[in-house]
Amino acid sequence: MRPVRPCPPALVTLAAAAVRAGAGVGSVIRSVAGAGPASAAAAIAAAALLTACAVGPDYVRPAAPTPATYKELEGTGWKPAEPADTQLRGAWWEVYQDPALNALEEQVAKANQNVKAAEASFRSARAAVAGFRSQFFPVVTYSADYSRTRSSENIEFKSTAGRTLNDYLVGADATWEPDLWGRVSRSVEGAKANAQASAADVQSILLSMQAELATDYFELRGIDREQQLLDDTILAYKDAVELTQNRLNGGIATDADVAQAQTQLRTTEAQQIDLGVQRAQLEHAIAILTGQPPATFSLPVAPLAAVPVVAPTGVPSALLERRPDIASAERQMVNTNAQIGVATAAFFPNLLLSVTGGLEATNYSQWLLAPSRFWSLGPTIAGTLLDFGARSAQKAQAQANYDESVAQYRQTVLNAFGQVEDNLAALRVLEREAKAQDEAVSAAQRSLAILNDRYKNGAITYLDVVVAQTTALTNEVQAVTIARRQMAASVALIKALGGGWDVSQLPTDEQIVHPPDADDKPASVTQAPRG
Repeated sequence: MRPVRPCPPALVTLAAAAVRAGAGVGSVIRSVAGAGPASAAAAIAAAALLTACAVGPDYVRPAAPTPATYKELEGTGWKPAEPADTQLRGAWWEVYQDPALNALEEQVAKANQNVKAAEASFRSARAAVAGFRSQFFPVVTYSADYSRTRSSENIEFKSTAGRTLNDYLVGADATWEPDLWGRVSRSVEGAKANAQASAADVQSILLSMQAELATDYFELRGIDREQQLLDDTILAYKDAVELTQNRLNGGIATDADVAQAQTQLRTTEAQQIDLGVQRAQLEHAIAILTGQPPATFSLPVAPLAAVPVVAPTGVPSALLERRPDIASAERQMVNTNAQIGVATAAFFPNLLLSVTGGLEATNYSQWLLAPSRFWSLGPTIAGTLLDFGARSAQKAQAQANYDESVAQYRQTVLNAFGQVEDNLAALRVLEREAKAQDEAVSAAQRSLAILNDRYKNGAITYLDVVVAQTTALTNEVQAVTIARRQMAASVALIKALGGGWDVSQLPTDEQIVHPPDADDKPASVTQAPRG
């Protein structure tokens, strides 16, 4: 489609004056219609020349609050991304080097039903573009009719009075409304932007589903790691029960020592069993995310082994091109801006060109002969003189909708920067916490080893050992919890940075109008990221 250009001010002024005058409309119609087919054709050609302009404001992307650097990168030792690695490429989850996760993530784009619904919404938005584009062209209809009619004999001065006649008719009509003021052009412009926003929404939902899967996956693997820890702890506690029982049999321990050891063992076994509930729920969630019934899906146990990844952050301004939700909000601004033009076009007169022709006869034998032909050709100019503010209200509403979309865009940008800062801070703090917790685990294990030796030598009661065991286990579980939180923050940071997507993957105008054969999915889903 040709690019939309503003209407010349002189033409806009002239049209507005014509609407205000009102009386000149009829004379224009009569002069064009009375001049014959040649003049009417000239009018059509002139109207066609006027269809390349559009009233209303041309879109200019509003400024958004963009910091120069990320605050939470300061003092971390993490270097900003270099130009060659300013964004993750393609399958971002592969940075974790987990084949099982890779296989699951591939299923999200193929089978997740939320993604399927978003893709259907995109197809609907793309079809709307085709609907608006059709208004650039004439509408041609046809009809065929047969009737047999008898007229009343009591009608004076009518040649068919009392006669029964056949009527054979076949005809066609063509009507075309030239887009004089860009109502259709602006509608198409807005519909294309809305389709691009819908394509960005597909990618936003896909990214959310993929990030949710990765988070659930690492949470499940963290539970597997905690379960492994409890398995090892239970084995140690069983040895402790056997030790206290032997010491009781030897007369150097009390029943209380055995009871305390058994209590510690049973409590830990119950704790381990409870992890099964969380694991089952996460396994079910992963099944749903990959489009599978939970009853047919399972994941083998594999303790968490991945390390958190600090994604290359780049400069904050690049985030505006990498987040699909920001791209969607920006395209919605284009759409609402175009609607101002649609509302503005309602203030100007419309020109409708129509052609009707066909064959009509009362005798079938004469129906398809040349004398039976009829035709009509003429323009209609129509405009609104008085509507008591309806059009002004529609334009004010369109302007308010645009202002709302600008505010939503800027809020989306602010939220995006906030999410990046949040997860950078989380990774920075959790890194320090993990180091401190590792030291706490080492200290607790040393303390437990010392107290075990002292108990075996009879220097302390088993209660002291139980306290040390509880402290050691608590610290080890906390270390696993921190590792899970680190992985969740790592995934959340990658999501906040847009995954491997960038705005260049939005479908172009040409791809919206003439989509490639790729199961009708937007380019951001069917094409690999450019890199």
